[in-house]
Amino acid sequence: MIKRSFLKKKAGKTGKYGRHSIATRWMVNTLLVVSIMLIVANVCVYYFTRQYYYGSAESYVVSEANAAQMVLTRLYEDMAVNYSSEVREMIVNFDKKDRMELMSINKNGEVSLSSSGFSPDKTYYMPDYEAALQSDDKTGIFLGYDNGENILAVTKIIEKPSSNYRALRFVASLSMIDRQLAGIMFACVMISVFVILAVVMTGLYFVKSICVPLVQISSTAKKLATGDFSERIPITSNDEIGQLSRAFNDMANELENSEQIKNDFISSVSHELRTPLTAIKGWAETLGGGYEEETFAKGMKVINGETNRLEQMVEELLDFSRIQSGRFSLHMQTIDVIAELEDALLLFTERAKKENITLTYNEPQFMCAVVGDKSRLRQVFINVIDNAFKYTEAGNIDVFAKKNESSVVITVADTGCGIASEDLPKVKQKFYKANRTKRGSGIGLAVADEIIEMHGGTLEIESTLGAGTTVTIALPLAVKEE
Repeated sequence: MIKRSFLKKKAGKTGKYGRHSIATRWMVNTLLVVSIMLIVANVCVYYFTRQYYYGSAESYVVSEANAAQMVLTRLYEDMAVNYSSEVREMIVNFDKKDRMELMSINKNGEVSLSSSGFSPDKTYYMPDYEAALQSDDKTGIFLGYDNGENILAVTKIIEKPSSNYRALRFVASLSMIDRQLAGIMFACVMISVFVILAVVMTGLYFVKSICVPLVQISSTAKKLATGDFSERIPITSNDEIGQLSRAFNDMANELENSEQIKNDFISSVSHELRTPLTAIKGWAETLGGGYEEETFAKGMKVINGETNRLEQMVEELLDFSRIQSGRFSLHMQTIDVIAELEDALLLFTERAKKENITLTYNEPQFMCAVVGDKSRLRQVFINVIDNAFKYTEAGNIDVFAKKNESSVVITVADTGCGIASEDLPKVKQKFYKANRTKRGSGIGLAVADEIIEMHGGTLEIESTLGAGTTVTIALPLAVKEE
């Protein structure tokens, strides 16, 4: 059990940057590409540098051989000069012994004399000499290893009828050039290692700046999925990852607010349902135990009113459900919107008297034809006016309408408690209630705003805390057929 627990912990630690993680894939791919590029670059550097140094050495040795051949040609043409003696003297007094060795080859193909004083045995193989014999320009070149040493050999045929010397052979060791090449390649390898280390270090820093926030986002997302909305991602940059973290935090804030609004809505609806049900149950028990006619009439009135209140609340919830699911439909026809507004106002006449509220309606002297659903528009007017009554105590509610070229504007203004500035942008959101002491589900305005929007209009709210609220509804006029 302990071993299994340890393995789980270890897997959890290594899993953050596992084989399939962005960090691992990025590092592997980057190192692979960089390594291939560095290998190709080093091979190219070695090839071209070697070609340059070896080419320079070959040109130098060939030029020395050509110069010697020209000197010997002039000497051979001078009848007063002992040609063989001059060749021997050239080899013995060769002034570039520190750079190369000069050999003479006789007509038997053997080295007869060397500037180093040491002559190889008769079996010594000279591929450049063989190549010179076959060449049109009487020149042979060999580049390779001889007795374990990398050499460059150039042979020039100088055969003359009266001389035993057939060719001169210039041999230069390439050991110094090879050491220089090795030094250059060592420097290139060190630079490549430094580049790889720099890529690894900068890559790890870069990958860390991406993967750490992503791991935090993943961890936070898992917590959000479990219902923990308190976690937030620290923002350490303004790049795309920082913007993603900021957007994620905004989403978490919205989810937290939505969760809070949902909980408040459930609490509010529970309260709104319990209040009328308690009244209905109380009066039902009262009437069930015997009653007078006056008590019966009063009880039935309460039961009827609370039932209507429940029915209205259920209808709001059903409307909201239909809107959310896309099943909300309108029965559009040309109607007089002023008539629907007046029908809605009639429902509040008695209520205004009971609550000591002055309800003023500036009745317009014109008709306003709009294309809409009369019952839904009346529902919107009732909801807006009902809200005005809820938040106004012994004050004034003014309703008036005006018409312009393309729309009709209906305004409901009250002198109630008003709405705080921080709550004003949210009052049309679902489940939101600025004043939780007032009855209602908190979705009436959200449904009303959706209905007006489906009619192609707007519902705007202006309010000052303690001074009242003004709701303005604008609906497009019906287009006259010509």
